[in-house]
Amino acid sequence: MNVLWIVFIAVFLAALQAWLFRALGQKKMEYHRSFNCESVHEGERVKLVEVVKNRKILPIPWLRIESRISPNLRFKVGGEDREISDDQQYHKSVFFLGPFSQITRRHEITCQKRGLYSVGTLAVTTGDLFGFAQKSTDKDIDCRLMVYPRLLSESELPTPATRWQGELIVRRFIAPDPFLMNGIREYRAGDPLRTVHWGATARTGQLQVKQFDTTADPRALVVLNVQTTEEQWGELMEYEQNIIEYGIRMAATLAVRALNCGVDAGFASNACYQGEKGQGNCIYIPAKRDANQAQTIFAAMARLQIYRELTFAHFLDDLANSVTGADIAILSCYTSPMMEASMNRLRANGNTVTMISINKENVV
Repeated sequence: MNVLWIVFIAVFLAALQAWLFRALGQKKMEYHRSFNCESVHEGERVKLVEVVKNRKILPIPWLRIESRISPNLRFKVGGEDREISDDQQYHKSVFFLGPFSQITRRHEITCQKRGLYSVGTLAVTTGDLFGFAQKSTDKDIDCRLMVYPRLLSESELPTPATRWQGELIVRRFIAPDPFLMNGIREYRAGDPLRTVHWGATARTGQLQVKQFDTTADPRALVVLNVQTTEEQWGELMEYEQNIIEYGIRMAATLAVRALNCGVDAGFASNACYQGEKGQGNCIYIPAKRDANQAQTIFAAMARLQIYRELTFAHFLDDLANSVTGADIAILSCYTSPMMEASMNRLRANGNTVTMISINKENVV
């Protein structure tokens, strides 16, 4: 009889604790995840930080956090449990929390491909001491990471790209700006009379002229064609996108180098942003130079979806109606009579146009 009472009490206590942990296990429990930085370039590493808090006297025997994460964000080998399929990576973290406790975990991740990644959709599961009962809930957290394209080295750029960049920089330093005066000097033979500083001439008794600073008058616009052939429409297959990814890296490199040399720079493409496919909105970042322009261009490239919104010739025609006085570098896998006609319209509008071929041999 005593044995039956012991069994009954044991079953009652097991059922009680199962009900208790199921009902209260996720009460006053907080979970947060974030990256240690908001943006990185391809190939760089970041840390995914998980913080879980138990703000009650009742412990949490076990807590499991499961989420689907892009396989392009590769966890360091030897980290938490994970399963990788062709298009998803399933990550799992398991915790035990005592009363009024907190646990922080940091996972090292290598960013293998540009893009905008969200890792904030979670499945949260708690259970009792003996695994009799568990409770699962879904949770959404604003946790995003922007991966910029990798910048190419000098040896990875084709010769036409480096030549275009060099010519642009030379023009940057030989064009004086009449609105940027940096001093006064004595008159030299050949100086135009409009540069004479009459006030300084009167004070010194010798003819003095204004000395002007160089200008960032050249405006660079890097234009990317996401079509690999003139007949292509819509999205490329996954295995076909590598050559366009190389073009994106080349565009990022040319734009940021122009900015670093004091030249206004912008970016345009007949692609669209993620989530805007089929709306007819192509990417256009006007050429300018400020502290945030590089990040603006990188962010546009991170969000770029390789999908042809407009045929490239029509896209160039649209640019010809709005862009004047720019140095334009066109990155494309091919050329065609329609493209040549569109490039001539750009030239007729006061732009210089350089065609840079994206060759499969350059893809790394």
